Amino acid sequence: MITKRLSTLLLTSCLSFASYADTLIHAGMVITANGDQVLNNVTIVVADNRIKSIDSGFASASAGDTVIDLKEYTVMPGLMDMHVHLSMQHGGPQTYLERFSNNEADYALNAAHYARKTLMAGFTTVRNLGDSYNETVALRKAINSGKAVGPRIFTSAKSIATTGGHADPTNGRNRMLTGDPGPVDGVVNGIADSRKAVRQRYKDGADLIKITATGGVLSVAKNGQNPQFMDDELEAIVSTAKDYGMTVAVHAHGKEGMERAIKAGVNSIEHGTYMDKDTFALMKKHDVYYVPTILAGNFVAEKAKIDGYFPALVRPKAAAIGPLIQRTFARAYEAGVRIAFGTDSGVSPHGDNAKEFVLMVEAGMPEMEAIQSATIHAASLINRQDELGSLMSNKLADMVAVKGNPLEDIRLMLDIPWVMKNGTVYKSH
Repeated sequence: MITKRLSTLLLTSCLSFASYADTLIHAGMVITANGDQVLNNVTIVVADNRIKSIDSGFASASAGDTVIDLKEYTVMPGLMDMHVHLSMQHGGPQTYLERFSNNEADYALNAAHYARKTLMAGFTTVRNLGDSYNETVALRKAINSGKAVGPRIFTSAKSIATTGGHADPTNGRNRMLTGDPGPVDGVVNGIADSRKAVRQRYKDGADLIKITATGGVLSVAKNGQNPQFMDDELEAIVSTAKDYGMTVAVHAHGKEGMERAIKAGVNSIEHGTYMDKDTFALMKKHDVYYVPTILAGNFVAEKAKIDGYFPALVRPKAAAIGPLIQRTFARAYEAGVRIAFGTDSGVSPHGDNAKEFVLMVEAGMPEMEAIQSATIHAASLINRQDELGSLMSNKLADMVAVKGNPLEDIRLMLDIPWVMKNGTVYKSH
């Protein structure tokens, strides 16, 4: 009895001691994303899943502590991609056939595979803007419970479109297979449908709303620019979303459709190809973020050169719209529009997300601001800046590291050898 009691006391003591053990990260350089702050030769102390402190010098470890040597590396907040589609990855003509052959399980397994790739590329948080069967809601739950490995997911579940609009899932189908999709399927016409679609996404477990306010590039439809929602529909979606504590992200290429959405009170414009100085002014007035997705534009423009890669209706849209996005981004940056990092990965390959940094810098954004767009500004867009997006005490321990100084060479972001999410190291140099 005494031996058993002693063993229990020793075990309890060990568990108690272990719970106070810290992880000490010895970082040669730190980009905190608190303004332009850069620190050198510091120790980031992580306790459980949060940053306990950031201290000058390389602190000595106490018994039980773990030390991670990143003295030759630059540490920064975990990167955040505000526009991904984890359930798919475009691969040419067969992509358009997959909606006839893939089931919910196929999309879910795709999402789990691409989520892991995304995390290993250094992106610890993403907004998933559109899926097929709420599979990214299930994946979010699996990741949060430790059953799957991937980034922290904020998902819109199925996007909301109008009949024949960019996210109408039946575009291009044989009429016998089309049916009449409605709000549950993400297709709305009028105020009542619009409200029901938002409430359905709340019921399904979505974190935010994604709408397709104009035509798109990859949908099997002729026009990539036309406005596809009326003012009253947009107002119904935005006001209902606010009632449920949800933000609204807006796919938009054409000027008229995006300006209608901005005036209705949405939170972000995705792509924004044909925005102009009037649109920039409107976005600044209404405090709307721009999520550029330059990488997707470049990708589709290159693939449009290949015969048969896209359907005939899609190819000219991809060839025309794709090259414009980087130029639009440059003008938006110069105009002072708030910018959050986003790639539309799933159009381009998952895991290549960091190529967006290179394209942003090529277009005139300084390296520090490009990194901030994927950290503190992205966190602000999803209203999580109190826990994510910068390195400071009490924030969640999401961090990545690169060897060298990305403020001197942004291409270092293309190979991220060390990733920590929520206090756990998922990739080590």
